[in-house]
Amino acid sequence: MLNVWVAPVGDLPAAKAVTHDEKRGIRRYFWSYTNNHVLYMQDKGGDEDWHIYSVDLKSGTEIDLTPYEKVAAQVVEVSRHFPEEILVSINNRDPRHHDVHRVNIKTGKIRLVQQNDEGYVGYITDDDMKIYFAMKMTEDGGSEIFRKTGENSWSSFTKIGPDDSLTTSPIGLDKSRKNLFMLDSRGRNTAALTKLNIDSMQSQVLAQDPKADIAGIIMHPTEKRVQAVQSTFERRHWQIIDKSIEGDLNYLRTVADGELNIGSRTLDDNHWIAVYEMDNGPVRYYHYDRKARKAKFLFTNRPALENVKLAKMHPVTIKARDGLDLVSYFTLPSWTDPDADGRPSEPLPMVLFVHGGPWGRDNWGFHPYHQWLANRGYAVLSVNFRGSTGFGKEFINAGNFEWAGKMHDDLLDAVNWAVAEKIADKDRVGIMGGSYGGYATLVGLTFTPDVFACGVDIVGPSNLITLLNTIPPYWQPMIELFTKRVGDHRTEEGRKLLASRSPVNFVDKISKPLLIGQGANDPRVKQTESDQIVEAMKKKNIPVTYVLYPDEGHGFARPENKMSFNAVAEGFLAEHLGGRFQPMSEDMTGSSITVPEGAAGVRGLSRVIEARNKANVDPT
Repeated sequence: MLNVWVAPVGDLPAAKAVTHDEKRGIRRYFWSYTNNHVLYMQDKGGDEDWHIYSVDLKSGTEIDLTPYEKVAAQVVEVSRHFPEEILVSINNRDPRHHDVHRVNIKTGKIRLVQQNDEGYVGYITDDDMKIYFAMKMTEDGGSEIFRKTGENSWSSFTKIGPDDSLTTSPIGLDKSRKNLFMLDSRGRNTAALTKLNIDSMQSQVLAQDPKADIAGIIMHPTEKRVQAVQSTFERRHWQIIDKSIEGDLNYLRTVADGELNIGSRTLDDNHWIAVYEMDNGPVRYYHYDRKARKAKFLFTNRPALENVKLAKMHPVTIKARDGLDLVSYFTLPSWTDPDADGRPSEPLPMVLFVHGGPWGRDNWGFHPYHQWLANRGYAVLSVNFRGSTGFGKEFINAGNFEWAGKMHDDLLDAVNWAVAEKIADKDRVGIMGGSYGGYATLVGLTFTPDVFACGVDIVGPSNLITLLNTIPPYWQPMIELFTKRVGDHRTEEGRKLLASRSPVNFVDKISKPLLIGQGANDPRVKQTESDQIVEAMKKKNIPVTYVLYPDEGHGFARPENKMSFNAVAEGFLAEHLGGRFQPMSEDMTGSSITVPEGAAGVRGLSRVIEARNKANVDPT
């Protein structure tokens, strides 16, 4: 189980676990400035009711800093000037709105700093834990930034139109508090890094990339000076702004292969953690001593993979039918591409793996699903379809109202490319993904049933009207983002559009095998999204395999549950695409898996579930 471990820098074998999670694993954590406390976030059963915990490393004492029922706490500010306190926002007063509180990480004492009666969705603060700005969504699908002018007074600072709402946002203040750093696409296509004077409103462009949005920054830990920026078209690219770190980055590029990132820095800036992301190996971590200009290897995040031969990921830009560039990534089983030219010796069964969001993106690097599926004999293709982020506002906005429309056409164009390049066997292409990727899977099997041989839907919505009617309450202030880009469930015209793009209304078109995985506690895509399409298929006598986890949410976090679902998916894909698989019985140990429908549809699943039930094993 994933827990947080702490060790002296020079003695990693002395590491000790300081958290003791036994169910889901801890994935969100960070140091406090006391240097004696680790803070982490955790929910229960995937419900995304996030609590913030503090662990005292000396005493081992653990405190729930947000001990309220049905809240989704968020960290607002952690400051070196106030090492024993943090700012958090909590929706305990009104589930729709997060109020800002100041919390003592030693005692748990909490006090209200800012009550949110206006529907703000985020805040900009400084190192003194003072609130300067707040953000709100507008009725046209854009957003507005408000400047705090008094204890309970605000004035409009700047507006962001709907076309720029996903590519323009504030980052933070500089040290003088006179300038606001922003990612800003207004007046251009891709998001540039800008510095906006908060009094004169004059904006200066610090860096931009004509092909991709600025997506990451390196900032001095105390001087609040931006030193480098990162953008990604096919691969990550760094632009150096502050020449004082040019020598450091040039040296670090020579230390290891892969894409470089700076994980953390000490306040005196003498020590960095350098991180290298690989496509065919685990992430590598180094301790970099700036004064000595020397990096020392620390560890990888997956030691078991260090000496395993893994497949390379190939970036490629595919042309959509209307000329858009679709940045994509594919992986081949290593034995099918002995000359490493990115083409197999013969066309392969292929899995089209679709990312979630849809306002997210695929990147080059280690992708567990790509590696696993390639090992089983499949080519794997991931496509940044229109609506994906990172490629400018025109590309994102080209996806407006195109769920099951041109967004799906992009996936089809990528499949056709793979077939034409003799990567994929056109009769053995499956589609798989989670969240929006699960929706795309359902669309593939209902709207274009002749293209895909099978589909694996993980927590995908089947009915866009019920999806929008059941969003978490704290997403309600952002509802216009969805209605102006997906469809408006509040109007008759909008409901007609959403119904025409909802797979549940077209189940009679399904002619290929379908596997559905769902978490019962999913707050984003409720269990009813899977229940209703399963019921609709049953009424039409269309077979479906439905796997449900009572202790999971939007995706599967418990390792035992991930392993069990992947075992089921592996057997399912082997049956319909012809890849390799291994018996699934051992992969069910400790899992909470239930199969409400269609266990017989996956080879060996009925037998394993029956044996498990007879053993009466407590999965928790």
